[in-house]
Amino acid sequence: MNQKLTVTKRDGRKENIDLDKLHRVITWASEGLKNVSVSQVELKAHIQFYDGITTSDIHETIIKSAADLISEGTPDYQYLAARLAIFHLRKKAYGQYEPPKLFDHIVHLVNIGKYDKHLLMDYSKLEFDELDLHIEHKRDLNFSYAAVKQLEGKYFVQNRVSGKIYESAQFLYILVSACLFANYPKDNRLNYVKQFYDAISMFKISLPTPIMSGVRTPTRQFSSCVLIECDDSLDSINATASSIVHYVSQRAGIGVNVGRIRALGSEIRGGEAFHTGCIPFYKYFQAAVKSCSQGGVRGGAATLFYPLWHAEVQSLLVLKNNRGVEENRIRHMDYGVQLNKLMYRRLIRGEKISLFSPSDVPGLYDAFFANQNEFEHLYVKYESDLSIKKETLSAVELFSLLLRERASTGRIYIQNVDHCNTHSSFNSDIAPIRQSNLCLEITLPTKPLLHLEDNQGEIALCTLSAFNLGTIKSLDDFEELSDLLVRALDSLLDYQDYPLLAAYQSTMNRRALGVGVINFAYYLAKNSVKYSDGSANELTHRTFEAIQYYLLKASLTLSKEKGMCPLFNETNYARGLLPIDTYKKDIDLVCKEPLHYDWDSLRKEIIKYGLRNSTLTALMPSETSSQISNATNGIEPPRGYVSVKASKDGILKQVVPEFINLKEKYELLWDIDSNENYLHLVGIMQKFIDQAISANTNYDPSKYDSGKIPMKQLVHDLLIAYKFGIKTLYYHNTRDGAKDEQSDAIIQNHSCLDGSCTI
Repeated sequence: MNQKLTVTKRDGRKENIDLDKLHRVITWASEGLKNVSVSQVELKAHIQFYDGITTSDIHETIIKSAADLISEGTPDYQYLAARLAIFHLRKKAYGQYEPPKLFDHIVHLVNIGKYDKHLLMDYSKLEFDELDLHIEHKRDLNFSYAAVKQLEGKYFVQNRVSGKIYESAQFLYILVSACLFANYPKDNRLNYVKQFYDAISMFKISLPTPIMSGVRTPTRQFSSCVLIECDDSLDSINATASSIVHYVSQRAGIGVNVGRIRALGSEIRGGEAFHTGCIPFYKYFQAAVKSCSQGGVRGGAATLFYPLWHAEVQSLLVLKNNRGVEENRIRHMDYGVQLNKLMYRRLIRGEKISLFSPSDVPGLYDAFFANQNEFEHLYVKYESDLSIKKETLSAVELFSLLLRERASTGRIYIQNVDHCNTHSSFNSDIAPIRQSNLCLEITLPTKPLLHLEDNQGEIALCTLSAFNLGTIKSLDDFEELSDLLVRALDSLLDYQDYPLLAAYQSTMNRRALGVGVINFAYYLAKNSVKYSDGSANELTHRTFEAIQYYLLKASLTLSKEKGMCPLFNETNYARGLLPIDTYKKDIDLVCKEPLHYDWDSLRKEIIKYGLRNSTLTALMPSETSSQISNATNGIEPPRGYVSVKASKDGILKQVVPEFINLKEKYELLWDIDSNENYLHLVGIMQKFIDQAISANTNYDPSKYDSGKIPMKQLVHDLLIAYKFGIKTLYYHNTRDGAKDEQSDAIIQNHSCLDGSCTI
């Protein structure tokens, strides 16, 4: 390397590149790591240097050189690259590697408008000095490279125009903790702040994007999921669009229930005009979703929900299809199709399904969610009423279209509305579940907004977080973690702002939380069990029983301290019903594991004291937030030992936890031959989870003789999911390199169509 090459310093001065200094930094970053070569990183970096290169570009080049070496055989380069990135980011943020004192840091960022001024009003300098002593900045060195790049890109407080970074990770963690416990009594709140800081900075608890990026800043909206229901009126449609804009701009993922909107050609004002149908209003909602980015953190996105029996369903099912023209396609949103037992039964029996405009069949739409017997009674009655406009077609044909579009787009989602209501936190007679959200794990009551300031409408918000199963030593670990997490998230509900009255009232009345898990694949691997053969069933049952039990216990404790949620009376918990009472009993066919906790005593206490939170669990994808903890995402099997994910900073490679020791124990997604045992596991989880689960179906066309996924297989998996009580299905993933083509004829050979399949 030519020693005469110069570097341009941050102040514009030029001096010779100090290779010894670079060597010392890379050597420091490699300390304690296995199978990494300082000289190899140096060599890859040096050949990219040029005369006059900036200090920043030198750092970026070294970091990239280390990151390029991440592989199955050399996983520790992900930590070497991360440490180099941490060194670089601290220099950018502070002008030096050592962070400043916590109090000085907060004062500076409050003064420049980056931190919430209430930090200095809620805490004294003495308290911040005590917290400063508790911070372990060396925990920054536990991040993987992918984690650091996600922190830099999405979570650190920064100027997204100039790229200026203002903080490092441990300040993020301690200040999130301080904000969430700011309203606790001063005599014990620092203990909670420290405990929560330890739990999140040691990756025992994973926080979602809105909390990580937003708590401590002046923007106070941290709910991950927002559910908005639209009525069949122009005022409600306008209020819905406005609500979407409010919440997309504040980092939330949106679910919109649009099933009430009447069909094309329906009468308006007694026949004075005919209705333009759903599609123009869906386009209106798409424009609202895409009108705002989420603070530069992520793009706006939404899922629209409608029932399979809607009169326009054949047009709605193809809205994401690449064929067609813009006038009859709306491709930049996702869609959730709502099913129930009657729809499935018509399929199995080879019968017909009738399609109606909700406006023509009084009571049918509400009964679809609230009362399955009433729905079937009304549905059959309206089918035989010749005065009611309808279209009737083969259930096989309709399900074939649904599954074909789900396969070809990957993003036509499924909601089993009967399971969402019969196995729910809520009494469906009073508070039915009529939709889910963008990722299909939130199931909360909603009411349509009649106008933007409507105090009778209900926008449902859910605040999320997750346990990192990879850090669990004993199931009893969930007891302390549950207490911490429920306290923190419940405090957040009071800490955040609410741009809309309907969202504020709903949140204060229901106080819904959704705690999930990350690192399930690693958890199975280190316990030597698999997705594919049933060996994980009992462990999964024990684990999710413990999670739900301890979260309920934590919410019960908080209810004793602060009072139950005001609409506790609308929950099934108030009637003494727990998830273990209402789950789909077919699960007992695949898992005989007994219950291990004292549910009867818990039930009695809940009836007596109530719960602080009407819901507590939901299993979300955690695609981004799991990377921060160097964990596998959500409950899914990894696609490879090294995951490769694209970001705005380029390709991020991340190796599965403990790869060297557990390589033979991991089960990769495309090595699993069918979805059946995976769906059994999801059903076992759903037995305990009081909301829903982001569960995927996955297909490798090369495993089928024709090179195509048979419709018979798609139907089989859909029925398996329903049979075992799964509330929602998220992505349909197809392995690249093959087409998803099915014909309607194949579905008619499915064994369930002879009536032998029970659901």
